[in-house]
Amino acid sequence: MPKLHESQKPLSDAIAEYIAAKTTEYDRTLLSMRQVRSIKQELGVFQKHFPKGPASQFTPALLTPYLERGKPSLKTYNNRRGLLSTFFKFAFQKDWVVVNPIEKTAHHRINHRRGSAVTISAEVAAKMMEYVETFEKGTLVPYFALCLFAGIRPCIRFGEITKLRAESVRLDTSVIHIEPDVSKVKMKRLVTIHPNLAAWLRAYPLEKFSIIPANSMNTRRKVFAKFGLTHDVLRHTFISMFVAKYRSMGEAALQAGNSEGIIRKHYLDLKNTDEAETFFNILPKHAKAIIPAPAATASTPRPMIRFSTAA
Repeated sequence: MPKLHESQKPLSDAIAEYIAAKTTEYDRTLLSMRQVRSIKQELGVFQKHFPKGPASQFTPALLTPYLERGKPSLKTYNNRRGLLSTFFKFAFQKDWVVVNPIEKTAHHRINHRRGSAVTISAEVAAKMMEYVETFEKGTLVPYFALCLFAGIRPCIRFGEITKLRAESVRLDTSVIHIEPDVSKVKMKRLVTIHPNLAAWLRAYPLEKFSIIPANSMNTRRKVFAKFGLTHDVLRHTFISMFVAKYRSMGEAALQAGNSEGIIRKHYLDLKNTDEAETFFNILPKHAKAIIPAPAATASTPRPMIRFSTAA
């Protein structure tokens, strides 16, 4: 029986092989679970839409109605197009297609209008933290404290907070180590533990309180609803307060894992110095006992934050 020509590779087999390759990249920490899920979801829909035929059957005219199905937003359209483009690039490298048909489909330019980041005030932050202390026996305190006072990316499903290990939160050196496998951008960074965050973590130690407790998906949602919190508002508030307190966009970028350009564009001058001082002095009120901070020694140096006014 003659060998099947590569250009006749069944679409279902091509998709299976591509997903296997992307799963391997995930295992090597080159992709996030969110990226892998997006790939699987889009290609699953694609395969259902075109259940028969080879990977080489596609033309721009055939793909355009698929990309435009359901009258998607421009962003959704571009996301679909991007996911299929990487699949067809893989297919091209495998000689399953002679050209990437996505290249001649439309790509929409989007005017990004995102302005200042959404934040909460120091007053709201204090009320929220006091409430969290009394809610569900304080089980959510470490989560809210780390996201609010250290800017850890807070998504309960895919964010940095879900991968942060308790041993990476070093109260002895006042530093949180965000390792590459935890960081959204796959680069290590160090986040300073401010004195008020240290007080929260001593009052609610990670040896006893999990960073992500059981049933946190539901309990966290209740707190977010009570205080009208949006997706990244805890992190946004930390960054804006940090910039207001230290007036250093460079240091804020290092602490948050962003670029200075992003800090300047979205976080500069959202808060004033007085509010920032209030924010970084929010302390536990309902903990039975707050363990005193250990004195700094030569073997446990405290990190220094640069007080530069330069951008």
